[in-house]
Amino acid sequence: MSNFAVVIHEEPAGGFWGEVPALPGCYSQGATVDELLVNMREAIAAVLEVLEEDGRAPEPPVRIVELVV
Repeated sequence: MSNFAVVIHEEPAGGFWGEVPALPGCYSQGATVDELLVNMREAIAAVLEVLEEDGRAPEPPVRIVELVV
């Protein structure tokens, strides 16, 4: 089991979408954050399966920090 950082974006029209920086191209969406996280788990599993089939590995872990400017 692996841990992945998920960046969550709120849509102005409603709902949320997320991305996984360590898995380029891994995105999903949901009406709520909880729904988004369920969908992200499925998206992550699918991307990891494709990477494994291709003999590749996820990007090195990334660190996400909040910066106030």
